Amino acid sequence: MGRFLGCLGRHAISQRGLSLIELLIIMAVLATLATIALLFFSDVSEQTKVARAIADLTTIGGEIDTFEYMNDRLPNDLAEIRRASFKDPWGNAYVYQSFAATPQGQWRKDHNLVPINSSFDLFSKGKDGQSQPPLTASASRDDIIRANDGNYIGLASRY
Repeated sequence: MGRFLGCLGRHAISQRGLSLIELLIIMAVLATLATIALLFFSDVSEQTKVARAIADLTTIGGEIDTFEYMNDRLPNDLAEIRRASFKDPWGNAYVYQSFAATPQGQWRKDHNLVPINSSFDLFSKGKDGQSQPPLTASASRDDIIRANDGNYIGLASRY
């Protein structure tokens, strides 16, 4: 029996620890996986914010259309439809511009510099919180816009 235990002891798994190289490799693999997970999560989070802004613009656009139908005019501002303090997913106020009260130079325009709507503009300034009238401007590429009088609502970069 002693002979058996002696044999077992010689073939048992070594009790040595991990080498420094092995620890560094494990840490590198874990760091890579954490980075991939973080990038995936931030992308999903941003897509969720864009989807929420699109839904908000659809709702606000419908409320503006209803106001126009009921009052034979567009609202002067979002306060008239009780949306003045309504914020986009990035914490910025939605922008509404009635063409009756806004100079033509401030209307949103496509790549041909043609206004993208016929009666009012409604948009979110997007993640960077900045915007310029032409959609081709770099500050406007992440804006969530209402275009073609509500037939398109989405990212300015995809319009």
